[in-house]
Amino acid sequence: MTRARTSPVRVGVFGLLGSGNLGNDGSLEAVLGHLGERHPEAVVDALCGGPETVAARYGIRATRLHWYRGEYRTASRATAIAAKGLGKLVDAVRTAAWVRRHDVVIVPGMGVLEATLPLRPWGFPYALFLLCASGRLFGTRVALVSVGAGPIGSPATRTLIRWSARLAAYRSYRDPQSRHALRAMGVDTARDEVYPDLAFALPTPPPGASPRRPGTVCLGVMDFHGSDDERDRAEEIHRRYVDGATRFVRALVAEGRPVRLLTGDGADAAVVAAILGAVDSPLVTAAEADSLADLMRETAAADVVVATRYHNLVCALKVGTPTLALSYAAKSDALMARMGLDAYCHPARAVDADRLLGQFRALEAASADVRRTLTERNRTAVRQLEHQFTVLGTTLFPTTDHARALRETR
Repeated sequence: MTRARTSPVRVGVFGLLGSGNLGNDGSLEAVLGHLGERHPEAVVDALCGGPETVAARYGIRATRLHWYRGEYRTASRATAIAAKGLGKLVDAVRTAAWVRRHDVVIVPGMGVLEATLPLRPWGFPYALFLLCASGRLFGTRVALVSVGAGPIGSPATRTLIRWSARLAAYRSYRDPQSRHALRAMGVDTARDEVYPDLAFALPTPPPGASPRRPGTVCLGVMDFHGSDDERDRAEEIHRRYVDGATRFVRALVAEGRPVRLLTGDGADAAVVAAILGAVDSPLVTAAEADSLADLMRETAAADVVVATRYHNLVCALKVGTPTLALSYAAKSDALMARMGLDAYCHPARAVDADRLLGQFRALEAASADVRRTLTERNRTAVRQLEHQFTVLGTTLFPTTDHARALRETR
């Protein structure tokens, strides 16, 4: 017989949330929406990168992820190195204490099991390992929900990611490649499922919220320097990417097309500035988006979207706008394939403005068919995520009383 609850379930959310990445925050928003709808009694708080932002925006208590505030800055002075080292010890205690206070901890989406961008093992991978190890120690169920994963070259990072995944109570992935990557690392993924990215569960702006701007092209840019394994070529990759994107914008402007520049992270502003500086035209403007909802409104108003960041793509696809991916990782290709647009991918590492323009014109020519395809694929994505939320409810929440009793005996 199930024992009646005597107090609300305590749910933690964990990740680089509130740190300026709109995709991460959109994933959090989707999970908070699910909890509010299906578990309104839950008491929710966060251990995250930007606690002030999360607390102000979402109205939940939030604690800083790292004790040392300079965690993601390169340490060169002895005092900074010592502070970082001390921070690792302090964070082990802080994370364990935070996890112990919860029945369930959810890591909402994000590419937490990948290294498609530069990543140090003792930064976020170490923090994730502390979370999952603490969850196993104290009986708190840690759920990695619709997360991204990929091959990892660094042995230290790969080991931390492997053990984080093994120690989690629940895992699901946002594409089949992510599940395969974990299996290749030695994680048993036989019971793990693949679902769409959590952002597909967010509400779509109502009709009329984004008046169409005929002829407008949205270009989503990224401060792209290659993957963690390409650090030696980072500047070359970045230069080629910006030069290719700039040439593409010039070609559109030459045809009289308005171009709207989009970002998905605060770091992307430098690329916007570079393009605006190189293309002096009133046809090129920069959007100010503070959320995925803002990005959806921008992309809904455009005729076509060409985008690099994963969640720029998600937003454009979700509102049904014909979309072309400047793909920098397998996750982008997988997303486009899921939505029936795998023919419209272009490598971000080798942007060829002429070839990109040809793909862009082909996409425009197929616009009506593409919009119909996206309508159906979006319905499927929503149904699949509804199923995942049902699974989460039955998998995570019935065990919370037992988990609490286990912690109280330790």
